[in-house]
Amino acid sequence: MFISKIHLPRRTVLKALGATVGLPLLDAMIPAATALAQTAAAPKPSMTFVYFPHGAVMDKWTPTKEGADFELPPILAPLAPFQKQLTVVSGLENKSAVATPVHAITPGTWLSCMPPRISHDPFGGITIDQIAAQKIGQETQLPSIEVATEEQGGEGSCDRNYGCSYGKTISFRTPSTPLPMEHNPRKLFQQLFGQGDTAAERVALNREDQSVLDLVRRDAADLSRSLGARDRALLDDYLSTVREIERRVQKHSQATASATKLPDTPAGIPTGFDEHIQLMFDLIALAYQANLTRVSTFMMAAEVSNQPYGFIGIPDAFHPLSHHQNNPAKMERLSKVQIYHTQVFAKFVKKLAQMPDGDGSMLDHSLILYGSNMSNSNLHDHFPLPITIVGGGCGRLKGNQHLRYPDRTPIANLHVALLNKAGIPTKAFGDSTGEFSEV
Repeated sequence: MFISKIHLPRRTVLKALGATVGLPLLDAMIPAATALAQTAAAPKPSMTFVYFPHGAVMDKWTPTKEGADFELPPILAPLAPFQKQLTVVSGLENKSAVATPVHAITPGTWLSCMPPRISHDPFGGITIDQIAAQKIGQETQLPSIEVATEEQGGEGSCDRNYGCSYGKTISFRTPSTPLPMEHNPRKLFQQLFGQGDTAAERVALNREDQSVLDLVRRDAADLSRSLGARDRALLDDYLSTVREIERRVQKHSQATASATKLPDTPAGIPTGFDEHIQLMFDLIALAYQANLTRVSTFMMAAEVSNQPYGFIGIPDAFHPLSHHQNNPAKMERLSKVQIYHTQVFAKFVKKLAQMPDGDGSMLDHSLILYGSNMSNSNLHDHFPLPITIVGGGCGRLKGNQHLRYPDRTPIANLHVALLNKAGIPTKAFGDSTGEFSEV
């Protein structure tokens, strides 16, 4: 791919009155007559870590056939359109999560593979998303974002010996620095577009509900006139996406404000869980499209979540349902919840597949880990873990395969492989015993 256009810096943003809007990769950001792979605009890998609590009904998760062209079981079936960029990994265990306070340490050890120290002051291990943030996240405005749907740290995710740190996040910047997971879409939107919680940022917007795009309209129009037809279409599509998410965030904010008297914090959490989870995925996708970050973590539900799923015909609270006692009816309802999670995740994957990024799509340049740090929720065990990898990884991930490793192979071996595939040289991590070359 060779480009012969004006050259914009890769980190060009639209600016006005203190507001900024990042831009996707445009052809005009590539120096004239230069091969894309030889420029700073060459696509960089993005890494996404999507976690769901309470494990999986494993016989509805694990393919029966190994190798290529396997049939996807019910829980993974929504990912069928992306099977060529999908790898299911079986036989993995995380020994670092094996302890009496199961829920209190399970999330925080998924990406660290280090057993936490008994103390209310957290001390475990740095997670691989933060290793990636230090390496591939330094060229973007935000090295990483940490996202959730429910406020973390509720009853059951805390322990008298370990405290609450490991049960409410899957991301640790250092062994003693857990990162909070943002569950409010309005706050996340402000974080992405410079509309944080400080008074100075709010003053810069003039009023709370003023559109970022209204502020940068003239800058956007000037830029559009200097672009080619393809870049103008990409810019218009991107700004339309920003406008739509602004509208949705503002709509939920107004509805919430009219329903109850709120404290002095931004509103905007949808009343429906289904809309909430999809909005958070949309915001992650938008952050990638704007090149605001290349690393994200997402807890689809809180550990020990009591969220009901009545919108799919399952009125049971999630955590009590996960203690199914091998009751076939309960296991069937639980598997429907898990199928729903994959359906929502598949919509996110589809957005990435449709999102141009350099000479391919954002999915082509993504490494996505989707899974849980628990297996059979009724037994609270950590083997075999439900784990999949989605994306092309800039051509480094093989896809279309079900890999079965010897029982109780450390999941840390997979983490080593993912870091190396992302261009981050890694020989060992956590309790790893090697690297998966087959991925």
